[in-house]
Amino acid sequence: MEQYETEEQQVEAIKRFWKENGLSLVIGALLGLGGLLGWRYYNDSQIEAKEQASFAFEKASEELIKGEAGFGQAKTFIESHSDTGYAILMAFEMTQQAIERKDLDEAVKQLEFVVSNAKLSAVQSIAQLRLARIQIEQGEFELALASANKVSDKAFIAQSQEIKGDVYLAQQLFDKARAAYSAALETNERDQVLKMKLDNLAVAANG
Repeated sequence: MEQYETEEQQVEAIKRFWKENGLSLVIGALLGLGGLLGWRYYNDSQIEAKEQASFAFEKASEELIKGEAGFGQAKTFIESHSDTGYAILMAFEMTQQAIERKDLDEAVKQLEFVVSNAKLSAVQSIAQLRLARIQIEQGEFELALASANKVSDKAFIAQSQEIKGDVYLAQQLFDKARAAYSAALETNERDQVLKMKLDNLAVAANG
């Protein structure tokens, strides 16, 4: 049975390999040996480029926490690798550093870069949520609502509603805050913080 399972796994691996690489193999065969060597060179170049980007990211990340000079290097890294996932990771790290330095404008700038360049909706949604929280800190309530409304990934809808509730509470729009917190609790009913926020609304409304 183990032998059979191993063979089945090998067959599936071959199927996946052909599905992912079949076209490139056909092209290589048609182009002949020279074309195949060129294709291999291209793949090797791609791998090398990714390894270099990874090394540069690690170095820039280490320098980032050291101060202003490191912050400048991180910006340079993003400019040089703006079309890679490493740029997204670096922008998140720069966001955190900017927040710790109380440079909220820079944090907003980095999160806007993530929103504009991230390819995954989950990553974009995380950036939108962090952006909304910073905008609340800045007193930019309408911008915070707009950012929360742009959250598209269903996994983060509850957090989006909670942020809306925070905005409405800050604006003393207590009915809207209650509706937003209640909507968040519908998908996250075990969240004790949300329950506390909802319970405290009555106190805030009568305060």
